[in-house]
Amino acid sequence: MPLAPTDWVRPNVARMYDFFLGGKDYGEADRVAAAKALELNPDVRLIARANRAFLGRAVRYLAERGVRQFLDIGTGLPSMGNVHEVAQSVHADARTVYVDNDRVVLSHGRALLATDDQTVMLDADLRDPGWILTRAAELLDFDRPVAVLLVAILHFVPDEDGPGEIVGELMRFLVPGSHLVISHVLETGRTVAATAAYQRASSPVVLRGEGQIGAWFADAGTELVAPGLVRVPLWRPEMADGLARDDAARVDVAGGVGRKER
Repeated sequence: MPLAPTDWVRPNVARMYDFFLGGKDYGEADRVAAAKALELNPDVRLIARANRAFLGRAVRYLAERGVRQFLDIGTGLPSMGNVHEVAQSVHADARTVYVDNDRVVLSHGRALLATDDQTVMLDADLRDPGWILTRAAELLDFDRPVAVLLVAILHFVPDEDGPGEIVGELMRFLVPGSHLVISHVLETGRTVAATAAYQRASSPVVLRGEGQIGAWFADAGTELVAPGLVRVPLWRPEMADGLARDDAARVDVAGGVGRKER
């Protein structure tokens, strides 16, 4: 379905993220809002790329430990190193369910996946986890471990929508050996300034601290794997330790991976 002109008037967080990652699937309103975010915090582009790299490392880590099923909610526009590509590079039979409710994301995602019967794109809202699990069960086997990926999405969920309860419901019926992956923008002076660019966007940003984010892992019955909840450049970095620490000082995003033990 072609997008109506009104769909391009309001800045869209998925397209702004695409701009920061160096993509091309954004409009003028998205570019203007993204440019404003960069003025307010020049490290926003680094933050987006560091978060994307964290996603790739987390998926590879899980795949190398035998996980073959991934439920990626709030996937955003396709980019380099998509979840199914990373997972299938380790296990050719890996299955991935992408979930989003953005029309641009759905259109691009379905075009990308047209010939991949081990990967599907669902039109669903994170705030309806029961529906997501029901639909995802058409491809995923919930009697086997599943990795739930909530990467750079929960900071678009306001407290009144119960983000912790959503996480808990998604993990409640998963078997031991399943995993939870979260990354989330932290509340700092730099991020408080930059969120002004998102106030007119499709999903305003909600900033939170490490304590609240870490509680979601515990409340969902998972235990953080080493190195725990850290700035995303420090999560099992593939670069030199010094470079990772330099990036971490500029990247106000926390990320972690939790394992469900029972």
